[in-house]
Amino acid sequence: MHQTLRASIAAFALATTVSFSATAGVAKNLPYPSGTLTADQIMEQVYFVNHFYAFKNYAITDDNDNITVLVIKGEGKTPTTNTLERYLNNEYPADSAVKAEDLAIFRSGKLKGTGMLITDYEDDAKSQSYMIWLPALRKIRRFAQPAHDDAWGGSDFTFGDVALRKPFHETHELMGKETFNDCLGFVAINDDEQTRYTKDLPKSGACTHKGKEVYKVKSTTKFENWWYDYRVSYIDAKTFADYRTEYFKGTEQVKVIDRDWVPLGKTDDPRAVGWGYWYGKTLATGNQTWAVIPASVNRVDATYDSDWWSESTLRKIKR
Repeated sequence: MHQTLRASIAAFALATTVSFSATAGVAKNLPYPSGTLTADQIMEQVYFVNHFYAFKNYAITDDNDNITVLVIKGEGKTPTTNTLERYLNNEYPADSAVKAEDLAIFRSGKLKGTGMLITDYEDDAKSQSYMIWLPALRKIRRFAQPAHDDAWGGSDFTFGDVALRKPFHETHELMGKETFNDCLGFVAINDDEQTRYTKDLPKSGACTHKGKEVYKVKSTTKFENWWYDYRVSYIDAKTFADYRTEYFKGTEQVKVIDRDWVPLGKTDDPRAVGWGYWYGKTLATGNQTWAVIPASVNRVDATYDSDWWSESTLRKIKR
């Protein structure tokens, strides 16, 4: 496979090696719950929130000098950065075969000028389809979805973490409720490692979620011989935003992912929140990843041309 294509596949998910029986997915019109919830119901709500089903569409755009920055820092190494935009469209009728389309455009870094369009389908048994624009070749390539455990852009996130894992891929157990009393992780960048894209990033982890009531849910994978056996998530009891997920192999914690969540101005649904940042760390290596989304670049329910999520948009990307 062409090296740029391989890197680009790994860079966005934003696939499965196991065959699951047909299982209903999470509906885009999933109602806000009431009463006592089961672990399965909680994790369906978490999926709803992470796929922005509270909105017709969700975008992280380019606002002057503000843009989403992906920082990857190996232990003892200088961090690398890419910047990108993302446009997610959930506005498809219930009888459509398409459930959502997701467009990513890389604006700087090694993947500058690369674009990817992912189509997700209502039929959960059908794999996502991928189209990628390779600027060096001036060509579009089509391919099947990657594996759940493939690294996302050489980062500490997998495609399963970012997009592909669905509630029915795991069994879930509610461990109770508690108060979340920690700040979230972040990547510390030395002064001599700063770039134009990192110099204004936060200098500490987000602490706004301290004191929130959370569900604690244990999710055990159904995949055999997997890189983790189970994960424990801390989920806001009102918004269903997952603040922290700890991954375990046996009794040993192997990875952590923190998500900073911010309200996006839609007041009729507590689940109408978006990402402030993602932070991930692989404990065995010390590698860290930080995807920071400035508040000013979040857009919801905007108006786009009907052909925005299309091959023609990919071909118009400037390098």
